[in-house]
Amino acid sequence: MTPAPGMVDATDPLVQVWPLFGLEIATPRLVLTPVRDEHLPGLVDAVLAGIHDPAEMPFSVPWTDAPRDVLITETAKHQWRLRAGVSAGEWTVNFAVLHEGRVIGVQDLAARSFPLLRRVETGSWLTRAAHGRGFGTEMRAAVLQFAFDHLGATSAVSGAVAWNAASLGVSRRLGYVPNGTALAEARRGEVQVLQNLLLAREDFVRPDWVAEVRGLQAALTLLIPGSLRGAAG
Repeated sequence: MTPAPGMVDATDPLVQVWPLFGLEIATPRLVLTPVRDEHLPGLVDAVLAGIHDPAEMPFSVPWTDAPRDVLITETAKHQWRLRAGVSAGEWTVNFAVLHEGRVIGVQDLAARSFPLLRRVETGSWLTRAAHGRGFGTEMRAAVLQFAFDHLGATSAVSGAVAWNAASLGVSRRLGYVPNGTALAEARRGEVQVLQNLLLAREDFVRPDWVAEVRGLQAALTLLIPGSLRGAAG
């Protein structure tokens, strides 16, 4: 059963100003919608509750190592920076992932030179209490359907540190294939091997459900150049 909509109201005047605020992607258990300011307290709570074992660092930038007060303010500032950087064909959209109305994580979707490359990139995190329930696969499948079926993307890339079996398992289940490796110094003096991954649209292993997308046409005005909107939508 599709969950009730999240915190988005299509009649909200803010949606008229920033159409991405009217976008929702609904799955059997989740609602994904671009992060709004009213999501920030729940987002901060999810971060502070912990995303990973503190002894490990699954991110190439160790942002979760920051002190509590820095995490709180930087979480908000990061979302505002992403919004300000959105332009047609060049964007990163952070979707708040809602389960039963509560923010449990973030799923991002990004593109660079999208009209030419038709490629998107994904990244995500979940608060630790939400691990092990299949939400990571569900939320990634949701944005891949959005990208392939509604934006006109032809490929997607992702990546994870080589020891992160959970993230790599999500990618494998959805049809990604290895696409080389890279090295990163996440924590000072610690080298991590990053596994890059590639998914062609035709290789996407689709779930047995179809994501419901609301507010698409208005969102396209910010994400896709005018000449491509008909084909994308």
